[in-house]
Amino acid sequence: MLSDWNTIVVGGGAAGLMAAGEAAGAGARTLLLEKKGRPGRKLRITGKGRCNVTNVAELEDLLGHFGPTGLSLRQVFARYFSNDLMAFVESLGVKLVTERGGRVFPASGKAADVVDALVKWVNRQGVNIKAGLAVDRLLIESGEVRGVIAGGRTFTADTTILATGGASYPATGSTGDGYRLAAEAGHTVIDPRPALVPLETVEFMGRELADLTLRNVRVQVLVDATCVDEHFGELTFTEYGVSGPVILTASGGIVDALRAGKRVDLSLDLKPALSEQKLEARLLRDFASRGTEPMRSVLRGLLPRQLVRPCLKGTRIQGQRTASTIKPDERQRLLSWLKAFRLTIKTARPLSEAIVTAGGVDMKEIDPSTMASRLANGLYVAGELLDVHGDTGGYN
Repeated sequence: MLSDWNTIVVGGGAAGLMAAGEAAGAGARTLLLEKKGRPGRKLRITGKGRCNVTNVAELEDLLGHFGPTGLSLRQVFARYFSNDLMAFVESLGVKLVTERGGRVFPASGKAADVVDALVKWVNRQGVNIKAGLAVDRLLIESGEVRGVIAGGRTFTADTTILATGGASYPATGSTGDGYRLAAEAGHTVIDPRPALVPLETVEFMGRELADLTLRNVRVQVLVDATCVDEHFGELTFTEYGVSGPVILTASGGIVDALRAGKRVDLSLDLKPALSEQKLEARLLRDFASRGTEPMRSVLRGLLPRQLVRPCLKGTRIQGQRTASTIKPDERQRLLSWLKAFRLTIKTARPLSEAIVTAGGVDMKEIDPSTMASRLANGLYVAGELLDVHGDTGGYN
């Protein structure tokens, strides 16, 4: 029986747009179904509205940013890598720039430019886009996916591509529908959970520290008092805890540890450029040269203003005391606080606030050379719906 379409793509995000455009370009009669009013909504807010398109890291380095399941991407990247993606985006008229850490952004700094260029390209390729139409279920006959049922209507196709995204930022359309659809076809869905997500701490940060960003901090992740991970870079305090690139990158492992009932602490080295010996020498010099000044003033030479009061509280040093009165044991407490400021993680922020979703369709059930389902003929899976996620920095 002749199908209505050669290819139906479910989901109009980054993966769905690319899949639909490439399919149509290869000559397939292609239908793209997007349940929101327009495609690319989540893509418009990525990279804080700037769209971190990719990262220029070499293959082996890049694979290391995806965790254990990322090894399955080797075959994918052998066919289409970051340089291919950059060339493609620039061919659409969007100039790209490479910034610190190998991160690639549109030169305009506007994610909307990438989205608009992709949508125009998809239209030029001849894709039929139906927005505002949610897929109810897959059309499965004798173990083969033959299309979808959406809005009470049946759309038949030779191949169906699920690219619905994960479950983060549900307002953009990523509400986890794809997990249900994949499960209908017999796929195992690894428990979806937040990744690249801010964390809540037992210690209440409050408005005093909210939005304070530390540019160069070393963060150790302690699980049941054992250091299991370490990151260096930018950290931002929030009213409820901590965020920023180093926290987002570490958050996936932290979420898994918390789910396993383990205690997770962060140890923040606020002066990573100084060894303990050099920092102690710095404290001795400051206390000698500024001996008549109150500690709350002296600490301003070491810390941002917002951290002075937490430091005094954590070290049990009164702010009005002069530097010359600080005893050796108090100086040691201050040294320890600066090199190992401890925070205890209570929980992660909700999945709805995560940048990406961990978990998803089990990669063991997907052929990485084609992204075809190993369980159901006629079905393909792409994008965040899969059980693969990368670090922050253009890897997703």
